[in-house]
Amino acid sequence: MTITFKGRQRGGTIIGFIAGLLVGLAVALIVAVYVTKVPVPLMDRGVQRPPNADAVEAERNRDWNPNANLSTRPAAPAGSAATPAAQAPNAPALPGTPLPPAGSDDPIGQLIEQRAAASPGAVATVEAPALADPFIYFVQVGAFRNGEEAEAQRARLAMLGFEAAVSEREQAGRPVFRVRLGPYQSRIDAEVMEQRVQGQGFETALVRVQR
Repeated sequence: MTITFKGRQRGGTIIGFIAGLLVGLAVALIVAVYVTKVPVPLMDRGVQRPPNADAVEAERNRDWNPNANLSTRPAAPAGSAATPAAQAPNAPALPGTPLPPAGSDDPIGQLIEQRAAASPGAVATVEAPALADPFIYFVQVGAFRNGEEAEAQRARLAMLGFEAAVSEREQAGRPVFRVRLGPYQSRIDAEVMEQRVQGQGFETALVRVQR
């Protein structure tokens, strides 16, 4: 009885194994067929590669330069034309406009020549310089018979910022000590100084001397 039960159990195990194997093969076949027929979502189903796409891609990869982006200035193509500055002809000069002489480095002289040529009837006039004043001027702030008084007057002027000098001269047989500021080369300068000294309360006199 025991031997018959074990034989039946061994036969059922083999049949179950074979049945499971067949079911697995069938499932694998169904999955393979499904995968081959369903399109991949990431692929563009509407775009097809042209027949010569592989040849174009190979040509592009052959001429590719990995350092093309590193160059700061593109190379000039072979047989390129010369620069526009070299090709451009000289612009024609306007009628009546004088051209500056070639090689001239004096723009001011060129401008004068152009203006003179534009108005040939105009004559440049130069004002004659003013004649030099034949006199020099002093501002006299007192004349004293005593030299000490003259020096005291000069000291008072110095305290106010005026630089005076004491000069001695004989007049009517007696020495006279004059306190003067100057000399000044023009009458205008002397008059300006005279007004400043008078503003400090001094009596003055404008003296002119032949040069």
